[in-house]
Amino acid sequence: MFWGGGILVYRTYALYQEDKEYNVIKGVVPDFGYDVKLAIKLDGEDTDKVPERDLYKTNVICNNKVVGSWDYNAWNLRIDNLKKDTKCTIEFTTDGITQTEYDEYISEGVSLRRNTYRGKDITDYYNDNSLYDMISSGRFDDIYVGDYFTTAKDDSKGESHTVTWLIADLNNYLHSGYTDLTENHATIIPAIILGASQMNDTNTTGVVNATLKVTMADGKEKTGVGAYVGSKMKQKVLPDILENYISPVFDGHIIEYTNLLADQMDESRSSQYGTNNTSYVSGASSGWAWYESKIDLMSEVNVYGSTVWSSSGYDIGIDNRQYAIFKLKPEFINSYGHDCFNSWLKAVAYKAGFVAVHSDGRATTSEASNRTGVRPRFLID
Repeated sequence: MFWGGGILVYRTYALYQEDKEYNVIKGVVPDFGYDVKLAIKLDGEDTDKVPERDLYKTNVICNNKVVGSWDYNAWNLRIDNLKKDTKCTIEFTTDGITQTEYDEYISEGVSLRRNTYRGKDITDYYNDNSLYDMISSGRFDDIYVGDYFTTAKDDSKGESHTVTWLIADLNNYLHSGYTDLTENHATIIPAIILGASQMNDTNTTGVVNATLKVTMADGKEKTGVGAYVGSKMKQKVLPDILENYISPVFDGHIIEYTNLLADQMDESRSSQYGTNNTSYVSGASSGWAWYESKIDLMSEVNVYGSTVWSSSGYDIGIDNRQYAIFKLKPEFINSYGHDCFNSWLKAVAYKAGFVAVHSDGRATTSEASNRTGVRPRFLID
């Protein structure tokens, strides 16, 4: 199989020898439809298969000025400018590279996968569980940002949910958190919203339940929480989505990690709206704490790469980096295919509302009691 302008030949090899009739690998490139003819050598000798992953030095020689290279992550051939009648020889040398050099190749491969949009259907990898091996290895063998997979699972009530999930980023939360996140992971988002809901039943971003007790990452309990942590969205809606949409699909592979989340709101603080109408638009997040979390809404920075209407730095925490998918495919911020949608983000905008993504593409805000799309994110390993 092949992908895009950087073409990856993988899994099955047909070989050629200079003095024999060529065998071919049938290409699956709609734009080209070309065949690729391969020969493989191990320490100078012809062989009929690709050797198992090891510290081999590799050399790829192709005709027609085609550039080929060995992808150490996927352990497959990469061709960057496929042409008709392409022939490549892949040379493996046992007296090869060092572990340090190998690790550098893997790191470069991960960077390539994070900075390349592919948009391939990888449902087969989910179905055979190889998806999790590719992630946990840290190589992300044949996973790229924008790849997607579709699942159909019943929840605890027997209701079926068919969802398309997107690879939003890879290892983007590595070494963050109150407890250092060391697991290799993929950040997952649904391609479109998972229904609509309110952030709160009333138009407030303050304390909606004075008796609510939440447990922080250090094990201490806290009351009087508002902002995002105290919201109906965080306390009720997202746990329901986790139970009914996500756990049936990813159970055992959802990472619980520590996230720094806004849990206080001061009505007197100036927001991005200013304080011209203090009865309505003033108010900003004014405190945060570390919490164990499996599912959250995204921040404005995750989506846009910067803050727009977020009321203060307390809204951001470790969600201070843009997801690669939105950098590479910004149209996915508010649409997928022919679907356009509004969706909540986790930041307070002012004392009556939170920030959101509008279906027409603009950064916006919405009163907390409005029903707006829910598009959460979570991490899997």
